[in-house]
Amino acid sequence: MATADDLKFQEFDDAANLLAANPDATTISIDEPAEIPKNKHGRLQQSGREEDDELLGTDDSDKTELLAGQKKSAPFWTFEYYQTFFDVDTYQVLDRIKGSVFPVPGRNFVRLYIRSNPDLYGPFWICATLVFAIAVSGNLSNFFIHLGKPTYHYVPEFRKVSIAATTIYAYAWLVPLALWGFLMWRNSKVMNIVSYSFLEIVCVYGYSLFIYIPTAILWIIPQKAVRWVLVMFSLCLSGSVLVMTFWPAVRDDNRRIALATVGTIVLLHALLAVGCLAYFFDAPELDFPAPNIPPHNGTTGITKIQ
Repeated sequence: MATADDLKFQEFDDAANLLAANPDATTISIDEPAEIPKNKHGRLQQSGREEDDELLGTDDSDKTELLAGQKKSAPFWTFEYYQTFFDVDTYQVLDRIKGSVFPVPGRNFVRLYIRSNPDLYGPFWICATLVFAIAVSGNLSNFFIHLGKPTYHYVPEFRKVSIAATTIYAYAWLVPLALWGFLMWRNSKVMNIVSYSFLEIVCVYGYSLFIYIPTAILWIIPQKAVRWVLVMFSLCLSGSVLVMTFWPAVRDDNRRIALATVGTIVLLHALLAVGCLAYFFDAPELDFPAPNIPPHNGTTGITKIQ
């Protein structure tokens, strides 16, 4: 039976002496027993917050706004002020185009591609390319439809370029402006609403229009069924980018207002696609009669000059 001396706690001044006496002894460090579980728990909580922030598009937003406020911006009447909106490289533009063509479910387009450096370079040239793609493809479509008809005389419609430019650029600027104003107004009513800057909204709308460029080129195919399939396909891709971007911004609002906002965004986007198809490609064209040239009978008129 153990004596009282054996049951007393013994103090060891040096752990090396214990290990030397018994090399197989197990040592346990109790300096920070709860450090590892806390780190694991903290990582789980942090990953959860990152997923929520990534979906909402609010991760590092305060840090971005703080850094943006520290930057000295040039006056708006100078060239340097507008140069910052086009400060983007080719890889960033291509990456954002890929993100608009292949949207990832549950991922916010602003959070992944735009917030770090919103630009106007991509949206401007995407709209310009879309304008000429619609105008040129519309003229070629009408030409191929009436090709071979003896009573048809082809006349290029250059007015379609100006009409397409007015429609596309008005949509790419006025709709984001209205949406930005609406979100700012709702942000004053509901505190948890996620807010986007006007430049970010313009950037999202500009890149979402890229899918319509190859679609407009394929609209040359003179088959209405093929054209409507292309419209629905491109509308689903570009519309999903807008829905996944702006739904987190309004989902904390009133349910009816949130659904009405997203529905209006999709409806306006669909009207743009259907309107361009109906006006530039499905518009009925009048057959111009071939010019009647009087036959040459070989007679020559002589005019007497006094």
